[in-house]
Amino acid sequence: MTGFGRIARYVDPVTAPAPSAAPPQTSPARALLPLVLPAIVIGVGSSLLLTGVSELADLLKNVLWGTLPDAIGVGRWSVAWMLAVLTVTGLAVGLVVWKVHGHAGPDPATTGLVDPPLPPAVIPGLLLVTTLSLAGGVSLGPENPITAANIALAFWLGRKFMPAGAPQLWVGLGAAGTVGALFGTPVAAVLILTESMASGPGQPAVPGGKPPTLWDQLFAPLIAAGAGALTSRLTEAPVFGLPLPAFTGPGWADLLGALVVSSVAAAIAMAAVYAFPYVHRAFHLLPHPVLALTLGGLVLGLLAALGGRLTLFKGLEEMGELAADPTAYSAGALLLMAVVKLAAVLVACGSGFRGGRIFPSVFAGAALGLAVSALVPSVQSPVAVTCAVLGVLLAVTRQGWVSLFTAAILAPDPGLLPLLCVALLPAWLLVSGRPQMQLTEAGAPLR
Repeated sequence: MTGFGRIARYVDPVTAPAPSAAPPQTSPARALLPLVLPAIVIGVGSSLLLTGVSELADLLKNVLWGTLPDAIGVGRWSVAWMLAVLTVTGLAVGLVVWKVHGHAGPDPATTGLVDPPLPPAVIPGLLLVTTLSLAGGVSLGPENPITAANIALAFWLGRKFMPAGAPQLWVGLGAAGTVGALFGTPVAAVLILTESMASGPGQPAVPGGKPPTLWDQLFAPLIAAGAGALTSRLTEAPVFGLPLPAFTGPGWADLLGALVVSSVAAAIAMAAVYAFPYVHRAFHLLPHPVLALTLGGLVLGLLAALGGRLTLFKGLEEMGELAADPTAYSAGALLLMAVVKLAAVLVACGSGFRGGRIFPSVFAGAALGLAVSALVPSVQSPVAVTCAVLGVLLAVTRQGWVSLFTAAILAPDPGLLPLLCVALLPAWLLVSGRPQMQLTEAGAPLR
């Protein structure tokens, strides 16, 4: 008898079976190798989908803003034509949202750049309204809907052909492939995913029981992002660099200017963020999406009449045109363009147009930075532009790494990066913990 009242069991050391050996662990390399091919396929496919939608939108854009007005003898950028095209675009998008299966996805005011996968049946309607918006001059970019479409397709294909894969793996591959294609480099995709990993649920262990390293988690998404970026550059090279004067090295005026410009830009963008729930609520008082989107298109036309043709569309090409000859515009005109662009983003997203807020926000920041450079010539224009873009993006996206990366590639000079890192600090303190430009289902802003 043992001290606990139980009979001790005798075990013969000769005849007793040996303890079962632990199964051999699978090495991380053998676990990651099967993900290489799916990552390449998803990266290439993500880029091709983005390119296809962009090319189709460009063809329609040429018809709406070139062939058609020339044929009927109307000025391409006349107020009447801008009002007509944007109003009709709102009507067309509203009809698709109303009638097409899936209603082109959820309310865009409630979505971010990387969200849970949508049902595949929603994707055709989402891509259709995205094409119409891009061609019609709506101040939204392709990033959110294209990322949502690629995540949905990657998730569906991944679960079909590799059901053992973790669901978040396919979401990460779809997002990484798209962001790599959008920026023409895998770096932005990795930065977005590291932010998502830091705030999301824990990642599953690599098979074999060994906890994954950060590089293990980013291995497949980096391949997808690289494949997407390379495909994008082979088919159409993304253009983010601006024709700005060369940066001559940081001075005390540049340091002070960087701190002030990033903070002021973030404050201006935060005013738009605070206005967003009210704009959204006003449009959703209308009883039907067709009415809301048609009215939204009309308001966008009025804003375009106020800000000029450069405030139309997603803003990348227009930003390059603006930076190529900033002296053609006064500081007041540049500031007006920045404010109009932010207002157009509010109206477009608040009324129900599908699209992303990153690209038009970059235009708003660039216009604001050029206005600062015109007003205070002692602050070099590369410093003013990149720091203004940084501040606007921090307020609109609330993603520090992506904001810093996007600002840095506009004027790729290593000497600017320390200034941007310093300029990020006060701007981030200004926006951190405050409402975001994204709403809950109930219409309340996220924090």
